[in-house]
Amino acid sequence: MTSEQPLPELHRAMYRPVREGNALEDTVARLAQTIRLGVVAPGESLPPERELAARFAVSRDTLREAIRELADTGYLVPRRGRYGGTFVADPLPQPPQPDPADLVDLDDVLGLRAVLEAGAARAAAGRALPPEARQELWARHEAAAAASEPDYRRLDSLLHLTIAELAGIPSLVPLVAENRARVNGWLDAFPLLPRTIEHSNAQHEKIVTAILAARADAAEQAVLEHLEASEALLHGFLS
Repeated sequence: MTSEQPLPELHRAMYRPVREGNALEDTVARLAQTIRLGVVAPGESLPPERELAARFAVSRDTLREAIRELADTGYLVPRRGRYGGTFVADPLPQPPQPDPADLVDLDDVLGLRAVLEAGAARAAAGRALPPEARQELWARHEAAAAASEPDYRRLDSLLHLTIAELAGIPSLVPLVAENRARVNGWLDAFPLLPRTIEHSNAQHEKIVTAILAARADAAEQAVLEHLEASEALLHGFLS
């Protein structure tokens, strides 16, 4: 499995059934989250409509309406023909600036992120990870470290989601995904800073190394330090 391919469990977490009462809105939100988190990269295609409709437990008409909504806003590009399908736009549209009213929840969301992600790292470090999982985790780190600026946020998110997956608690992955999607919405409001990326990559290496060495305390502490750095940036740019 290459570093660009999300793990099957991550697909299952993102393409899970939506709520019946808000099927269209939830399908749009789930697809947007999938795009924003980089589970499907710019230029890549979504799964076939029939498969997506079945996974979301919605009708084909509802799925097509959701795809149209995201196509109209520039996030998806439907293509016809033998090699057609629904593709993620490349490049993606520039996200809007966050509404200041949304920032009221900033500390709440960041607090939840610390609980979820530090706990995920501790749990992952406490497990006997099989060789393929260990290789995948290191590959995610290397991919983020080598990422170009346009790809960095996506590959950074995939590394953190992989850690959540390796915790071995299936219901944790969608919680981390939803939380990171909210955080990324704020992070996207200001440019990536080269020196902070270098620091972030060094922290990623500490986290991954601690997990692979089964050092749960060190893994948890490394995640908390890593999250504190981005929290400082968020407060600096947005508060």
